[in-house]
Amino acid sequence: MVTTVHLTDRTPNVSADELLAGFRPSERFGEVSFDTYRPDPAQPSQQQAVDALRAFGASINRGSATTGGFFGKLFGGSKKKPATKAGLYLDGGFGVGKTHLLASLWHSVEGPKAFGTFVEYTNLVGALTFRKTVEALSAYKLVCIDEFELDDPGDTVLMSRLMRELAEAGVKLVATSNTLPGSLGEGRFAAADFKREIQVLAEQFDVIRVDGEDFRHRGLPAAPAPVSDTDFDTTVAQNFGDLGTIAVDNFLDLINHLSRVHPSRYREFITGLDAVAWKNVQTIDQQAVALRFVVLADRLYDKDLPIIASGVPFNRVFTQEMMEGGYQKKYFRAVSRLTALAREGSGQPE
Repeated sequence: MVTTVHLTDRTPNVSADELLAGFRPSERFGEVSFDTYRPDPAQPSQQQAVDALRAFGASINRGSATTGGFFGKLFGGSKKKPATKAGLYLDGGFGVGKTHLLASLWHSVEGPKAFGTFVEYTNLVGALTFRKTVEALSAYKLVCIDEFELDDPGDTVLMSRLMRELAEAGVKLVATSNTLPGSLGEGRFAAADFKREIQVLAEQFDVIRVDGEDFRHRGLPAAPAPVSDTDFDTTVAQNFGDLGTIAVDNFLDLINHLSRVHPSRYREFITGLDAVAWKNVQTIDQQAVALRFVVLADRLYDKDLPIIASGVPFNRVFTQEMMEGGYQKKYFRAVSRLTALAREGSGQPE
């Protein structure tokens, strides 16, 4: 029996322990491994990334990745060069499998460990304070940061400081980033930009390039057209009729409600859902609203929740100015992920 709920009725309260417990790969990547990653034979860098991450994870489990070098000098250890550097940085475009690889590393390493997106870590600091976040994560062996972003100076400085303090405590760090489509050569989001921000950690990161095209759109049809408002209820009933719990909301009501829910709680915000349906999707023209919606899109994709929507297509949910502005990496990622979920909702293969 289908149960219909409304996200606009939800305002979850989440404790600090519950927030930290949520720093693990989502259901979408809950059982992935290096063996389930499918490298593109035409992109040798993908297999090279698998090999490098396998070795890095093995070194952490052996305990050989936390002595020597810069960190050994800080804590009086050996001055010999370590077998691996303090961290890895996966640089590549959208949909080449960096999150799959990062989650595979997390699964392969013995705990304690954390896995979350850049935004989730900044939200964690906002919820717990910086010092309590450092204290909590300093006991971990590995901290994985998915989708490291340089588009917000304040957040970048905050995360750089967090990474520096964790590294000084002996925590191994691995980050991924996205490169904009069409920017894989000159002018792409480069390792040098990342290294400038993390300053004293710069020489401790091995940069691994992961080339390829967005797997979410390889040989697949274009995103399905939105359903009409008159067919909305019928389509939801037909496509989601055998699912358990569906969140049905008016789009404008939903994005207004997001301002009353801290982004650190968005994972719990959608707990228990099997699908979502939005009526009358409209183009978002306020940056703050758009950035909150990006976080929700990421959490929906994490949980692999299919979407049915009426209104404008998802490639028009953000203004053209936003798609060309300083936060464009976030918006391109959100459009890519929402499109994949809309395919699922329409019955098309992802």
